[in-house]
Amino acid sequence: MTKKRLSKVLAAAGVASRRKAEELILAGKVKVNGERALLPQTLVSIEEDKILVDKQPIKVEEEKVYYILNKPKGYICSHSRTDRKKLVLDLFATVPKRLFTVGRLDRDTTGLILITNDGHFAQSVIHPSANITKEYLVKTKEEISHEHLVKVSKGTLIEGKWIKPVSVKKVRKGTLKVVVKEGKKREVRYLVKNSGLSLISLSRIRIGSLRLGNLPEGRWRVLSEQEKILIFT
Repeated sequence: MTKKRLSKVLAAAGVASRRKAEELILAGKVKVNGERALLPQTLVSIEEDKILVDKQPIKVEEEKVYYILNKPKGYICSHSRTDRKKLVLDLFATVPKRLFTVGRLDRDTTGLILITNDGHFAQSVIHPSANITKEYLVKTKEEISHEHLVKVSKGTLIEGKWIKPVSVKKVRKGTLKVVVKEGKKREVRYLVKNSGLSLISLSRIRIGSLRLGNLPEGRWRVLSEQEKILIFT
């Protein structure tokens, strides 16, 4: 029986993306045949070895599912519930699979997010080598001036790195579209704030060539094969 890396097996079983699976392993939350496994490169067989994640056995690779969600405000992209915070995965309570979000949107950001149980797919979307752009619709308290647009376009310092958007376009008096590629946490919020604008709302409307369209906030649907291709184009 061919053995594979533990992190790869966890991702294939729908536990999490490859990166998140590695984090689970390094955090000591994975056991193989009763022993804590701390190395993502540990070779295992899902058919022969008993693998537990947070004391729960993983199953043989299950059918992969892919969803597009218009994330509502107030929901967090996490597996772990703290206090009484609402999780994005609460919206998928009727789906009997172990799902996770592809990347994250912060609690106050709405819009397009992908949900799946396919760790390989998730990794291919979020990995920097994929070079995927993401577009956000930004609404501000102030009327957006040319100077504001210039400041947003110049970028800002985030986590010790100077980040510049791919493009910035004014849509209406207090609305602009910002396209980014880096994927830094709260990137668009920092770009807007550091330009002197006050944010009213932020929504992601596109990933790659996949657009959110008219999907109502809080609703989700199955992602088609053609739409999966659009993400990478």
